[in-house]
Amino acid sequence: MNRISSLLASAFIVLLPLSSAGAAMPEAATALFQAKTVAARDSALSTLEAAAPKDPASAYAAGAGEFFTALELLASGLHRHGFESPQSFMLPLMQLPVRPNPNPEPLTYEQFRAILVTFRDRLEKSATTLGSVPADADIGMVIDLTHVGIDLNEDGTIAPDESMAAIMAALSRGSISQGDSAPALTFRFDRADGYWLQGYAEFLMAQADFWLAHDFKNTFDGSFHMLFPRARLPLQDILVPPPSEMGSNIFSSEWRIADFISMVHMINWPVVEPERRKAARQELLEMIRLSREDWKAIRAETDNDREWLPGPQQKGANPLTGLEVGEEQVQAWLAALTMAEDLLEGRALLPHFRITGKGINMKRFFDEPKNFDLMLSITGPGIAPYLESGRILTSEDFDQIQREFGGGGFLTFALWFN
Repeated sequence: MNRISSLLASAFIVLLPLSSAGAAMPEAATALFQAKTVAARDSALSTLEAAAPKDPASAYAAGAGEFFTALELLASGLHRHGFESPQSFMLPLMQLPVRPNPNPEPLTYEQFRAILVTFRDRLEKSATTLGSVPADADIGMVIDLTHVGIDLNEDGTIAPDESMAAIMAALSRGSISQGDSAPALTFRFDRADGYWLQGYAEFLMAQADFWLAHDFKNTFDGSFHMLFPRARLPLQDILVPPPSEMGSNIFSSEWRIADFISMVHMINWPVVEPERRKAARQELLEMIRLSREDWKAIRAETDNDREWLPGPQQKGANPLTGLEVGEEQVQAWLAALTMAEDLLEGRALLPHFRITGKGINMKRFFDEPKNFDLMLSITGPGIAPYLESGRILTSEDFDQIQREFGGGGFLTFALWFN
């Protein structure tokens, strides 16, 4: 797998469910992770959720099941309305390789918000369930990622080309098609990986809450036909070209480039649910806490058995990313967590390229929400209310951390490490 493929696959690991092997696993967990239909999967998940309060293994499996069904709910909502993935890192909630829908339903702004709310609330359920697993629980689940997946096209089945391995392979190519497959990838998931998955749930909740905190209807009406070209959005008949001229991603055709520029220009969002913007900061702080717990648990491990995220003591390159973790990367990651926490708590200030002597207080940015104007935030006026004097992070602070990640690059490790 080349570096680009590894990065895309790492970005998509937030979709990873768990599957089990061994007599110690609850029977319902085996049924959950080997289900070939949505009905069978949901039945097994209900059984695990009922057993979760008294059985850590059931809670662990149920929390994982709730996580990947959250992604399935998002994928289903997008598929229903004919979503076409832009394959752009600038739209991180829009990375699912949703199958083409020849007969999409119309989509309204209110329906799109409802899709995000459903997605976000299921993630919260997953985080709560995973958080109920005791820190000292003895967890070990061996899985092959070709055997588990999500229903991407709402047909009620979980087909081989909807497996996690196939989806990650499709992401590396930029598309997904019937018959996609990938080499077997087998990992053994342990208690540390539960913190990892819970942290990713918090990360995605923060993204959804930030969107939902604002009224982005103008952006939706004026540019979302780029993402839903046949869902009867207001400007579809005027701005969407014939299918033969559409192109496959944001940058493949003039009309998509134009609509992306429109989207960026129209990100001037009034605050309508300020508590959600405050919640986004708390969710990011919880992600940081969970990442520290994850690495504490990883570094305490004495085995080296098909690790999803290995510690420095667990030698060997990871089969998915092709990367090996050393002590220098772990120390740099923990330093990055401290830096991020200091920013979110207002103990350090974020620099702005055209302002000297003051920095942006990110705690106030979230907790004292004002209209979010992307372009004015980049150029300066939009962040003026949050400027303060104090300890401002420097480029050297960021460079020192990035240097420790070598050729793999900070972003690749960050997507993997969470």
